[in-house]
Amino acid sequence: MPPRKKAVPKKSAKAARVRTPAKKKTTATAKAKTKVKRAKPTRKKRGLLISFEGSEGSGKTSQISRLSTRFEDAGYPVICTREPGGTEIGEEIRHLLKHASPSTKISPQAELLLFAASRAQLVRELIVPSLDKGKIILCDRFLDSTTVYQGVGRQISAEPVHIINTFAVGDIIPDITVVLDVPAETGFARIKHRTTDLPDRMESETIDFYRKVREGYLLLAKALPERFIVVDGSRSRKWIEDKLWNELSQRIG
Repeated sequence: MPPRKKAVPKKSAKAARVRTPAKKKTTATAKAKTKVKRAKPTRKKRGLLISFEGSEGSGKTSQISRLSTRFEDAGYPVICTREPGGTEIGEEIRHLLKHASPSTKISPQAELLLFAASRAQLVRELIVPSLDKGKIILCDRFLDSTTVYQGVGRQISAEPVHIINTFAVGDIIPDITVVLDVPAETGFARIKHRTTDLPDRMESETIDFYRKVREGYLLLAKALPERFIVVDGSRSRKWIEDKLWNELSQRIG
């Protein structure tokens, strides 16, 4: 009779469960999930400040309106504003500078400070909060207007103009500045043929003043080509709009 084989004890289900690395897998999976969540932080994208410059009658306001529609149609959140103005305080300063009867007595130095005051309010009340929300701001004039109009046109020394500009805007500099360049005679003629409004104090300047302003903008654009876009403002509105949209689209990406 053959000898009996010794019975091999069966492993209990409990023992099997103890030896399985199930808990290690669960822990590893949890860690992996944690890593995935940390790898995708949510961050808000900063907005963009685009300023529009040029002498009186260059067509800035028209192009801002047209490009605003283009940006909106492309899905961008956009805000349009102007200088001086853009806030309740700024609009009061604008009226004083341009239309109020005492404005004829404003000295070049007082004019410089009033423009800076309006700009300081606009930056802190509208521009900074809008940039923080990721919006595109189309601004009809900004600090370069002071550099040109008060610095070159009024012939105030460059040093105080720069200091006051910097104090007013802090570290807010336009990402892109569009200059609509027109000959002084063209801008002068356009203003004289306007039928909607009477010329304001700045629009009543002489042709020589307009020539200085144009020269000042072109010198700025030449010195800062990475920020400035100069476009022939004497062309048709549609041509200018298409030209600017192509340029801005490439820079914004």
